[in-house]
Amino acid sequence: MALKRRNRVEATFAMSSMTDLIFLLLLFFVMASTMSSPNDIKINLPQARTKQVTRPQVAKVSIDNLGNYYVAIGKQKPVAIDPDNLEGYLSGVQASDSTMYIALHADEDVAYKEVVRVLDIANEHHMRLVVATKR
Repeated sequence: MALKRRNRVEATFAMSSMTDLIFLLLLFFVMASTMSSPNDIKINLPQARTKQVTRPQVAKVSIDNLGNYYVAIGKQKPVAIDPDNLEGYLSGVQASDSTMYIALHADEDVAYKEVVRVLDIANEHHMRLVVATKR
């Protein structure tokens, strides 16, 4: 008497559990990336751990916490300068040395627009700019 087996073993792979895992991982990474927002982090600028010197500073532009601008060329004493005359002064100095670096020393309480003003001047005249930080 020949009996047939009714329960056959199928050699297939169920992808439903794998897709569930993929969707759970996707959900986790989407939620984790939206929870970390750089705008919510309180930072105290400027600070840096490493000290990197590119070359001797040629022009040093300093902005104190009251918004006063000072410029020192080389090792000279800083000279107070009007922010409106800063562009003409720096372009005149650049005419004498085209490889000039500007070292921007801005107090951490200075308004961001004052720093952007110096960045724009350096960008317009193709000057190299280094933002100084404390170590």
